[in-house]
Amino acid sequence: MVEMTVESVRINLQTSQRVVILKATKQERYLFIWIAHAEAYAIAIELQGTSSPRPLTHDLLKNVIGDLGAKIESIVISDLIEDIFYARIILDVDGRHVEVDSRPSDAIALAVRAKTSIFVEESVLERAGVALETNEEAITSKAEQRKDLEQDNLDAYRDFINSLDVLDDFGKD
Repeated sequence: MVEMTVESVRINLQTSQRVVILKATKQERYLFIWIAHAEAYAIAIELQGTSSPRPLTHDLLKNVIGDLGAKIESIVISDLIEDIFYARIILDVDGRHVEVDSRPSDAIALAVRAKTSIFVEESVLERAGVALETNEEAITSKAEQRKDLEQDNLDAYRDFINSLDVLDDFGKD
């Protein structure tokens, strides 16, 4: 498993679709997960350090878990089946390991509130992740030949990311 952090939550202004971008903590690997408006809002306001006057659904879930004596250990983006991501919330309930099925967007919204680790299975990153190579990693001549193609891919990802608006002011009215 690869530990990741929430790099940002963005919106495509043309389609109004939201995406959460996860970044590996120890390498240049990214995972883009398209999410719904409510979950984008829930993640973005927590990342901004703001709060809602009343608990949002993910605040409620975090409070219920804590009040029942459980601890959120981590969340895991565990699978990708037919372009649908799957996640698990890992809980410690009085020393007992419990895994709860979840949508990744809900699990991420919960993880940012609980300040807990986010992991992605390597197999998911292999299929859907984006790895950016640095010049130091391009050692062999074959890697050098791919460099131009990868730079084009990197430019395409940068153009895509830059076409999205960061949700820094999301929900601030």
